[in-house]
Amino acid sequence: MIGKFLLFGLLWSIFGNPFIALIVLVGILYVIDRRFIGLSPSLVKPIRRFSRIRRLRQELDMNPNDLTAKLELAKLLIEKRSFRQARELLEPLREREAVEQSAEYWDDLGTALLRTGELEEGEAAVRRALEINPRVKYGQPYLRLAAIIGAKDLPKALRDMEAFQQIQTSSCEGYYRLAKLNILLGRKDEAKRALDEAIRLYRMLPKYKKRQERRWMLLSFVARRTV
Repeated sequence: MIGKFLLFGLLWSIFGNPFIALIVLVGILYVIDRRFIGLSPSLVKPIRRFSRIRRLRQELDMNPNDLTAKLELAKLLIEKRSFRQARELLEPLREREAVEQSAEYWDDLGTALLRTGELEEGEAAVRRALEINPRVKYGQPYLRLAAIIGAKDLPKALRDMEAFQQIQTSSCEGYYRLAKLNILLGRKDEAKRALDEAIRLYRMLPKYKKRQERRWMLLSFVARRTV
Protein backbone atom coordinates (compact mmCIF):
# COMPACT_ATOMS: atom_id res chain seq x y z
CA MET A 1 0.00 0.00 0.00
CA ILE A 2 2.81 2.42 0.89
CA GLY A 3 4.47 1.58 -2.42
CA LYS A 4 1.30 2.56 -4.28
CA PHE A 5 1.20 5.93 -2.51
CA LEU A 6 4.86 6.52 -3.35
CA LEU A 7 4.26 5.58 -6.99
CA PHE A 8 1.23 7.88 -7.09
CA GLY A 9 3.32 10.72 -5.68
CA LEU A 10 6.02 10.10 -8.27
CA LEU A 11 3.49 10.06 -11.12
CA TRP A 12 1.88 13.24 -9.77
CA SER A 13 5.24 14.98 -9.79
CA ILE A 14 5.89 13.77 -13.35
CA PHE A 15 2.51 14.69 -14.86
CA GLY A 16 1.69 17.63 -12.58
CA ASN A 17 -1.95 16.50 -12.40
CA PRO A 18 -3.38 14.13 -9.74
CA PHE A 19 -6.16 12.85 -12.02
CA ILE A 20 -3.76 11.90 -14.81
CA ALA A 21 -1.44 10.36 -12.24
CA LEU A 22 -4.32 8.28 -10.85
CA ILE A 23 -5.31 7.05 -14.33
CA VAL A 24 -1.73 6.09 -15.12
CA LEU A 25 -1.39 4.34 -11.73
CA VAL A 26 -4.56 2.30 -12.34
CA GLY A 27 -3.25 1.39 -15.79
CA ILE A 28 0.10 0.24 -14.38
CA LEU A 29 -1.58 -1.84 -11.67
CA TYR A 30 -3.92 -3.38 -14.24
CA VAL A 31 -1.03 -4.38 -16.52
CA ILE A 32 0.88 -5.88 -13.57
CA ASP A 33 -2.18 -7.81 -12.46
CA ARG A 34 -2.92 -9.17 -15.94
CA ARG A 35 0.71 -10.17 -16.40
CA PHE A 36 1.53 -11.69 -13.03
CA ILE A 37 -1.64 -12.18 -10.94
CA GLY A 38 -4.69 -12.55 -13.17
CA LEU A 39 -7.50 -11.31 -10.91
CA SER A 40 -8.62 -8.44 -13.13
CA PRO A 41 -10.95 -9.16 -16.07
CA SER A 42 -9.58 -8.84 -19.58
CA LEU A 43 -10.54 -5.64 -21.40
CA VAL A 44 -9.71 -7.09 -24.82
CA LYS A 45 -11.71 -10.31 -24.61
CA PRO A 46 -15.20 -8.66 -24.49
CA ILE A 47 -14.31 -6.54 -27.53
CA ARG A 48 -13.21 -9.60 -29.51
CA ARG A 49 -16.32 -11.49 -28.40
CA PHE A 50 -18.62 -8.62 -29.43
CA SER A 51 -16.97 -8.49 -32.85
CA ARG A 52 -17.31 -12.25 -33.32
CA ILE A 53 -20.99 -12.22 -32.21
CA ARG A 54 -21.77 -9.48 -34.71
CA ARG A 55 -20.04 -11.41 -37.52
CA LEU A 56 -21.87 -14.64 -36.69
CA ARG A 57 -25.22 -12.86 -36.68
CA GLN A 58 -24.45 -11.46 -40.10
CA GLU A 59 -23.61 -14.96 -41.32
CA LEU A 60 -26.90 -16.28 -39.95
CA ASP A 61 -28.82 -13.48 -41.64
CA MET A 62 -27.43 -14.76 -44.93
CA ASN A 63 -27.74 -18.45 -44.04
CA PRO A 64 -30.23 -19.14 -41.21
CA ASN A 65 -29.56 -22.89 -41.37
CA ASP A 66 -25.84 -22.66 -40.58
CA LEU A 67 -25.68 -25.03 -37.60
CA THR A 68 -21.99 -24.40 -36.86
CA ALA A 69 -22.57 -20.64 -36.66
CA LYS A 70 -25.58 -21.10 -34.37
CA LEU A 71 -23.67 -23.32 -31.96
CA GLU A 72 -20.69 -20.96 -31.83
CA LEU A 73 -22.95 -17.94 -31.36
CA ALA A 74 -24.77 -19.69 -28.51
CA LYS A 75 -21.46 -20.44 -26.78
CA LEU A 76 -20.41 -16.80 -27.03
CA LEU A 77 -23.80 -15.62 -25.72
CA ILE A 78 -23.46 -17.97 -22.72
CA GLU A 79 -19.97 -16.59 -22.12
CA LYS A 80 -21.50 -13.09 -22.30
CA ARG A 81 -24.20 -14.22 -19.85
CA SER A 82 -26.95 -13.60 -22.40
CA PHE A 83 -28.54 -16.90 -21.42
CA ARG A 84 -32.04 -16.25 -22.76
CA GLN A 85 -30.70 -15.41 -26.23
CA ALA A 86 -28.54 -18.54 -26.18
CA ARG A 87 -31.55 -20.63 -25.17
CA GLU A 88 -33.61 -19.25 -28.05
CA LEU A 89 -30.88 -20.40 -30.44
CA LEU A 90 -30.32 -23.82 -28.90
CA GLU A 91 -33.82 -25.08 -28.05
CA PRO A 92 -35.05 -25.40 -31.68
CA LEU A 93 -32.03 -27.63 -32.44
CA ARG A 94 -33.05 -30.42 -30.02
CA GLU A 95 -34.37 -32.70 -32.75
CA ARG A 96 -31.48 -32.19 -35.13
CA GLU A 97 -29.62 -35.43 -35.73
CA ALA A 98 -26.33 -33.53 -35.93
CA VAL A 99 -26.49 -32.57 -32.23
CA GLU A 100 -28.17 -35.67 -30.82
CA GLN A 101 -24.85 -37.13 -29.62
CA SER A 102 -23.06 -33.82 -29.01
CA ALA A 103 -22.18 -33.54 -25.32
CA GLU A 104 -21.16 -29.91 -25.79
CA TYR A 105 -24.55 -29.03 -27.30
CA TRP A 106 -26.49 -30.61 -24.42
CA ASP A 107 -24.26 -28.94 -21.85
CA ASP A 108 -24.70 -25.53 -23.49
CA LEU A 109 -28.46 -26.02 -23.68
CA GLY A 110 -28.56 -27.18 -20.07
CA THR A 111 -26.54 -24.18 -18.94
CA ALA A 112 -28.89 -21.78 -20.75
CA LEU A 113 -31.93 -23.51 -19.23
CA LEU A 114 -30.47 -23.54 -15.72
CA ARG A 115 -29.59 -19.86 -15.93
CA THR A 116 -33.08 -18.93 -17.09
CA GLY A 117 -34.84 -20.69 -14.24
CA GLU A 118 -35.62 -24.07 -15.82
CA LEU A 119 -33.74 -26.05 -13.18
CA GLU A 120 -35.14 -29.55 -13.75
CA GLU A 121 -35.00 -29.38 -17.54
CA GLY A 122 -31.58 -27.77 -17.43
CA GLU A 123 -30.17 -30.36 -15.06
CA ALA A 124 -31.54 -33.15 -17.28
CA ALA A 125 -29.83 -31.65 -20.34
CA VAL A 126 -26.48 -31.32 -18.56
CA ARG A 127 -26.70 -34.88 -17.24
CA ARG A 128 -27.44 -36.06 -20.76
CA ALA A 129 -24.22 -34.36 -21.86
CA LEU A 130 -22.36 -36.21 -19.10
CA GLU A 131 -23.90 -39.51 -20.15
CA ILE A 132 -22.60 -38.96 -23.68
CA ASN A 133 -19.17 -37.90 -22.47
CA PRO A 134 -18.40 -37.75 -18.72
CA ARG A 135 -15.21 -35.78 -19.47
CA VAL A 136 -16.85 -33.11 -21.63
CA LYS A 137 -15.29 -29.69 -20.99
CA TYR A 138 -12.85 -31.29 -18.52
CA GLY A 139 -15.66 -32.13 -16.11
CA GLN A 140 -16.87 -28.52 -15.73
CA PRO A 141 -20.57 -29.53 -16.04
CA TYR A 142 -20.27 -31.39 -12.72
CA LEU A 143 -18.92 -28.23 -11.12
CA ARG A 144 -21.72 -26.15 -12.61
CA LEU A 145 -24.40 -28.55 -11.41
CA ALA A 146 -22.96 -28.63 -7.91
CA ALA A 147 -22.92 -24.83 -7.73
CA ILE A 148 -26.50 -24.41 -9.00
CA ILE A 149 -28.35 -27.31 -7.34
CA GLY A 150 -26.37 -27.21 -4.10
CA ALA A 151 -28.96 -25.05 -2.36
CA LYS A 152 -31.77 -27.58 -2.88
CA ASP A 153 -29.93 -30.92 -2.82
CA LEU A 154 -26.61 -30.82 -0.97
CA PRO A 155 -25.86 -34.58 -1.06
CA LYS A 156 -26.36 -34.68 -4.85
CA ALA A 157 -24.19 -31.58 -5.25
CA LEU A 158 -21.48 -33.23 -3.17
CA ARG A 159 -21.57 -36.33 -5.41
CA ASP A 160 -21.20 -34.08 -8.45
CA MET A 161 -18.21 -32.36 -6.85
CA GLU A 162 -16.57 -35.71 -6.16
CA ALA A 163 -17.20 -36.80 -9.77
CA PHE A 164 -15.59 -33.57 -10.97
CA GLN A 165 -12.52 -34.16 -8.83
CA GLN A 166 -12.05 -37.63 -10.28
CA ILE A 167 -11.73 -36.01 -13.70
CA GLN A 168 -10.02 -32.73 -12.84
CA THR A 169 -7.29 -33.30 -10.26
CA SER A 170 -5.57 -29.91 -10.59
CA SER A 171 -8.45 -27.55 -9.82
CA CYS A 172 -8.27 -25.25 -6.80
CA GLU A 173 -11.80 -24.14 -7.68
CA GLY A 174 -13.01 -27.70 -7.23
CA TYR A 175 -11.58 -27.96 -3.72
CA TYR A 176 -12.92 -24.50 -2.81
CA ARG A 177 -16.44 -25.38 -3.92
CA LEU A 178 -16.20 -28.75 -2.20
CA ALA A 179 -15.30 -26.93 1.02
CA LYS A 180 -18.31 -24.64 0.67
CA LEU A 181 -20.63 -27.61 0.25
CA ASN A 182 -19.11 -29.31 3.29
CA ILE A 183 -19.65 -26.15 5.34
CA LEU A 184 -23.34 -26.16 4.35
CA LEU A 185 -23.52 -29.81 5.42
CA GLY A 186 -21.92 -28.94 8.76
CA ARG A 187 -18.76 -30.95 7.96
CA LYS A 188 -16.19 -28.39 9.03
CA ASP A 189 -13.25 -30.79 9.28
CA GLU A 190 -13.83 -31.95 5.69
CA ALA A 191 -14.15 -28.30 4.60
CA LYS A 192 -10.82 -27.43 6.24
CA ARG A 193 -9.12 -30.35 4.53
CA ALA A 194 -10.50 -29.29 1.15
CA LEU A 195 -9.29 -25.71 1.62
CA ASP A 196 -5.87 -26.92 2.76
CA GLU A 197 -5.70 -29.12 -0.32
CA ALA A 198 -6.58 -26.19 -2.58
CA ILE A 199 -3.68 -24.16 -1.13
CA ARG A 200 -1.29 -27.13 -1.25
CA LEU A 201 -2.27 -27.95 -4.82
CA TYR A 202 -1.67 -24.35 -5.93
CA ARG A 203 1.93 -24.49 -4.73
CA MET A 204 2.53 -27.53 -6.94
CA LEU A 205 1.01 -26.16 -10.13
CA PRO A 206 3.13 -24.93 -13.08
CA LYS A 207 3.21 -21.18 -13.67
CA TYR A 208 0.65 -21.10 -16.48
CA LYS A 209 -1.82 -23.06 -14.33
CA LYS A 210 -1.19 -20.95 -11.24
CA ARG A 211 -2.42 -17.90 -13.07
CA GLN A 212 -5.71 -19.65 -13.85
CA GLU A 213 -6.18 -20.92 -10.30
CA ARG A 214 -4.88 -17.95 -8.31
CA ARG A 215 -8.32 -16.47 -7.63
CA TRP A 216 -9.55 -19.75 -6.13
CA MET A 217 -6.40 -20.18 -4.06
CA LEU A 218 -6.88 -16.72 -2.57
CA LEU A 219 -10.54 -17.40 -1.83
CA SER A 220 -9.51 -20.69 -0.21
CA PHE A 221 -6.84 -18.93 1.85
CA VAL A 222 -9.37 -16.38 3.16
CA ALA A 223 -12.04 -19.04 3.79
CA ARG A 224 -9.55 -21.21 5.69
CA ARG A 225 -9.13 -18.40 8.24
CA THR A 226 -12.87 -18.33 8.99
CA VAL A 227 -13.84 -22.01 9.02
